[in-house]
Amino acid sequence: MPAQHPADMALLNTWQRGFPLCPRPFAAIGAALALGEGEVLRRYARLQQAGALSRIGAVFAPGAGGASTLAAMAVPPARLQQVAAQVSAHPGVNHNYAREHRVNLWFVATGRDAAQVEALLQAIEQNAALPVLRLPMLQPYRIDTAFDLGHGPQQARPTRAAAAALDPADWPLAALAEQGLALNERPYGDWAARLGMEVHTVLETLGRWCAQGALARFGVVVRHHELGYAANAMAVFDVPDGEADALGRALAHQRGVTLAYRRARAPGWPYSLYCMVHGRDRASVLAHVHAARRTAGLEGFAHAVLFSTQRFKQTGARRFAQHAPAAEDRHALTI
Repeated sequence: MPAQHPADMALLNTWQRGFPLCPRPFAAIGAALALGEGEVLRRYARLQQAGALSRIGAVFAPGAGGASTLAAMAVPPARLQQVAAQVSAHPGVNHNYAREHRVNLWFVATGRDAAQVEALLQAIEQNAALPVLRLPMLQPYRIDTAFDLGHGPQQARPTRAAAAALDPADWPLAALAEQGLALNERPYGDWAARLGMEVHTVLETLGRWCAQGALARFGVVVRHHELGYAANAMAVFDVPDGEADALGRALAHQRGVTLAYRRARAPGWPYSLYCMVHGRDRASVLAHVHAARRTAGLEGFAHAVLFSTQRFKQTGARRFAQHAPAAEDRHALTI
């Protein structure tokens, strides 16, 4: 459902970055757009119900905490739906897609640490009686899910890892930030009440995370498919390790590329350089991939383009989920 109304486009597009860190953020957005606070909340609620809005919250930078890995399986086609359902049922899996390849099921596993992620992958292997390829990220070049709804992926910004992992004392707030804000007048007040903190402390902490790079961004997270970007492909390249960084940095700056990173190889999987490309149709995605290969100097390397054929699960990462305060754990604070 492509958003048609200019106000809806502004609400989804403008606030993917720099979402207001103030006690009444939706009133601040309304003031910027000449809308009432209630109208802003109603529009966001409708967009969320329609699937265009995933959440409003944190996108943490690599190294901020927790662990994750891309994983993949070669599933016999007759078993794909069954195995995909088993994989999606795990809370630690936040993305799960079928793709056009012999290795046809691709998902992201997350957890509080590497040991928990490995235990999840072993459980999936045992349940499916199939091996799982482990493809951990070695170097990010572009990790930025901000998406210009007028022109597609936004201009590349350099991706940097967090300077340091979050302090364990901050993990409960991080868990709430991953979940996203409630659509009410004082959503940060809800978080403060659940954490037993003052609102200004919550806001100051979020601002510090943004300034220090622990947060890649804080704001609106959209669903591409529901907004008309129905085609997406993962392009993978087999490049020499010594050239991967230079090629990866070049790839990250290509128009249409939303993600670019280097990952570990796996048995039977020689590719190490990855990028994601989204578009309104298959032809436009292929055009972006071909242009990126040419401009980034990748034409001479073996590659594959894996289009997504089915989305089984898509949620935000939940690296800190186990540290979320219970909803009923409220403290009497003056907010």
